Amino acid sequence: MSAQKPTNISKTIRFGFLACAATFLSACVETSNVGQTVNPSKKVKVALLVPAGTGNAQQDALAASLVNAAKLAASDIKGAQIDLKVYSTGGSASQASLVAKKAVDEGAKILVGPLFAQAANAAGVAVAARNVNVLSLSNNTQIAGGNVFVLGSTFENKANRLVRYAVGKGKRNVAAVAANNAAGSVALEAVRKAASQSGANYTGSTSYEFSSEGVVAAVPAIKQQVSSTGTEGLVFSSDSAGALPILAQLLPENGVTSAKVQYMGLTRWDIPKSTLAIPGLQGGWFTLPDTGSISAFRTRYSASYGKQPHPLAGFAYDGVAAVGALLATGSSDALTRSKLTRSGGFAGVNGVFRLMPDGTNQRGLAIAEVREGKAVVIDPAPRGFGGAGL
Repeated sequence: MSAQKPTNISKTIRFGFLACAATFLSACVETSNVGQTVNPSKKVKVALLVPAGTGNAQQDALAASLVNAAKLAASDIKGAQIDLKVYSTGGSASQASLVAKKAVDEGAKILVGPLFAQAANAAGVAVAARNVNVLSLSNNTQIAGGNVFVLGSTFENKANRLVRYAVGKGKRNVAAVAANNAAGSVALEAVRKAASQSGANYTGSTSYEFSSEGVVAAVPAIKQQVSSTGTEGLVFSSDSAGALPILAQLLPENGVTSAKVQYMGLTRWDIPKSTLAIPGLQGGWFTLPDTGSISAFRTRYSASYGKQPHPLAGFAYDGVAAVGALLATGSSDALTRSKLTRSGGFAGVNGVFRLMPDGTNQRGLAIAEVREGKAVVIDPAPRGFGGAGL
């Protein structure tokens, strides 16, 4: 059967990897126990930085969802009180820098947000000299370090979970496919490291130019790479707005099927749900947050606001909830690096997570398989650290 002409890859904003090509400054050095001391018996000021005020309806709706989720988290805090104030970054780095400084001037002891990597990095740089930590909502680990932490679900997290699970199922020869851009480079490195840490054999990678023609042109190279190396698992970085539908059509037509080579995805294949109906992805694996926790959050959010939360809203909840959990310990150094990176982590609406000394994070993720157009959890998210799946 001949391939239908693929549609153009979308150029719209991807929320899966919030990256940029700029040089990030806040992650250059690791510092000592960064962070403000607080009086936990009194209200502690917390700033939430969101990408509102852009004039873009999609981003403004996202910002509103982040605010709503953060307010839910604040209302759930027990044993401590926070004064949550929202600041709009306009989605820009320069505005993020300005409002970060303003928030600290107005007494903020910690910042939750911004979302986009450039803005988060700028905010971190702006308040570094003020000894204030930033819990950014980004998933770009290039900005992590110093006083900046990332709360988003990273390629590293997903690659580690998927590759470790694949090895447990006897699929030790793993390769990666990604776009020839910044996000693709991070994805390839994440899979390579995951293979090394999981005892898998990294058989190589194939990159494609970020266009429909580029993806089509890469298919023969992907087929050759798989067949010549005995690859048993193929990890894709793309999503349904990018190369994924094209690859899922053309690879099976060229003999590289999910029945012969395990397909794995670093993005949410259930967003939009129509992606799950793509024939070539049946049997493929991808990661999900803890399904029980996120379902309960969506129910609460919907009851409170009359609509479903944005898929990224849970990270705003997690950030504020982590701050509340630390303040509830009663320690004056609750918001310092040593406490933020506690080994037991936190229970968030996306599942368990913990912040690492290098500013990255670890999250408990579930493994889902695409079966007859549905996402079926085949390995649940761990509920703590140190067990299976982490």
